[in-house]
Amino acid sequence: MNRIFIVILAFFALMSCGKEKSKNGRLLSSSSGNINSLSVVVDNLLWENNVGEAIREVIAAPVEGLSIDEPLFSINQMPPQVFSDFTTKSRIILLIKKGESPNTVIRKDVYAKPQTLVLITGNTDDEIINQLKNNADKIVDAYKKEEVKEQQRRISLSLFDIEPIKNNLGISIKFPTAYRIAKQEEDFFWIRKDIRNGTMDLMLYELPLDRIHLNDSVVKDIIRMRDSIGHQHIEGPLEGSYMITDEGYAPYKFDGTLDGHSVVITKGLWDVKNAFMSGPFVNYLIEDREQKRYLVAEGYVYAPSVDKRDNMFELESIIKSIKFN
Repeated sequence: MNRIFIVILAFFALMSCGKEKSKNGRLLSSSSGNINSLSVVVDNLLWENNVGEAIREVIAAPVEGLSIDEPLFSINQMPPQVFSDFTTKSRIILLIKKGESPNTVIRKDVYAKPQTLVLITGNTDDEIINQLKNNADKIVDAYKKEEVKEQQRRISLSLFDIEPIKNNLGISIKFPTAYRIAKQEEDFFWIRKDIRNGTMDLMLYELPLDRIHLNDSVVKDIIRMRDSIGHQHIEGPLEGSYMITDEGYAPYKFDGTLDGHSVVITKGLWDVKNAFMSGPFVNYLIEDREQKRYLVAEGYVYAPSVDKRDNMFELESIIKSIKFN
C-alpha cells in the first residue's frame, strides 16, 4: 500500500513539474519564448488594415541607438482562433479584441508564469488605434520590464565571480561566466564576451562629481568623458587607434533611476579613430552622492553585418543588475 501511495505522489509531482500557482491558486505552466519575441493575437483582417499598422508603429518601432533599424520586438501574429494550448504560453502577449468598450489592461500570469499580457479593446478600429497610441509608452515599458527580468534570470544561471569589482568599486553586478575581465587598472574594469561575429563589452569605472555637470551640456560632457576613457583604455587594432564617439550620430539621452540613484542614459554609436570599426553603445552615468562620485557603466557591441538588438539588450540588463554596497 505504501508503495502505491509513493507512486501516486511521484506521478503528481511529475505532472506539476514546471508549473507554478497563480495569484488565484491556479496551476500555471512556465512561459516560453525568445527574448523580445512578442505574440500578437488579432484578427487577420485587423492585422492587415490600419489597426495592424498602428500595432507595428508601437511594437516594431526602431530601437534607439543602433546603426541600422531593428524593431523593439520580433512579432508573431496569430488570429484568436489559434490562440490556445501552447500558443498561450508566450511570456509577452498583445491581445486585441474588437466589439468591447475601449480600454487597455495589463495583466500578469494569465496563462503561464511569468507572463505579461496587454489586452486592448474597442468597439471600432479607431478606438483600438487610439488605445494603442495613447498607451504606447506604458505598453512597451511593461514588456521591457518582463524581458529584463527574464534576461537577468538566464544570466543568473551561471554567474561570474565579481569579487574584484565589489572590492574596488563597491557595487555588485550580475553577468555570466561567458564573460571575462580583460583589463583591470585601479578602478577601471573592461569586461568582454566573445561572440560569433565579434565581441560584447562592458566598462565599469568611477569619476569625481565635478567631472560631469548635469545641465544642458551633460551629453557633451559624457562624450568628452568617454572619448578620454577610450583613448586611455580601449586601444584599436592599429597603432595609435582607439575608441571614440561617432561624431556623425547624435546620441539619445534619457533620465532614469537605478537602485535608488539618478541616472543619465546615453545611447549612440562608437567608432575607432584611424581604423574601420564601429557599433552601438549604451552609457549609464549613475550619480552616487554618498561616495561623491559618478559610477559609469557602459556596454557596447562589435559585430559587423549582424543584428545587435539582443546583444545590447543583454548588456543593458546586466547594467540594470547593479546594486550599491
